[in-house]
This record gives sequence, structure tokens and C-alpha cells, in this order.
Amino acid sequence: MIVRIPGLLRSYTAGAETVPLPAHPTLDDALPDLGARYPGMRFRLVDEQRAVRPHIKLFVDGELVRRLDAPVDGAAELMIVGALSGG
Repeated sequence: MIVRIPGLLRSYTAGAETVPLPAHPTLDDALPDLGARYPGMRFRLVDEQRAVRPHIKLFVDGELVRRLDAPVDGAAELMIVGALSGG
């Protein structure tokens, strides 16, 4: 699986726009692996109640996913998008 990292989180990946991850059955399995490779990354995506943070959108092969138990086995791409706000 390829993980696309938004600009606001690239400081965790030494500037890498994409990072590889081995296949995992669910997001709940994949995100700890991402956090182990890039310390602090998982905390920016998931809160203390194990929910995706409101300003983060996760897309698995182009489909918006909000639940951590969503299957990602065999997914080609996980795209992380950080919402912007302003007025």
C-alpha cells in the first residue's frame, strides 16, 4: 500500500510525499504501523478515543473512510487529507 502524506504532516516523514506500508486488513491495523515508522503521525490522525480526528479525511483507493475498522486489505492507496479552515 502507498500512503500519500499531506504537506502539513510531511515533517514526520522527512518531507516524503508518499511512504510504503505493508498490507494490513484494516485501518486500525495499518495506522499503528505508520505511527511506529513515523513517531507522532498516528496521534495527528486519531484521537484518544480511537476516532479519526475531525479535520482529517482518509481515502482508501479514492473512497472516503471514517471508521478505523474499514478494510484496507489489498488497497493500493491510502490518502490522508488535512482539512483547511478559514473565513
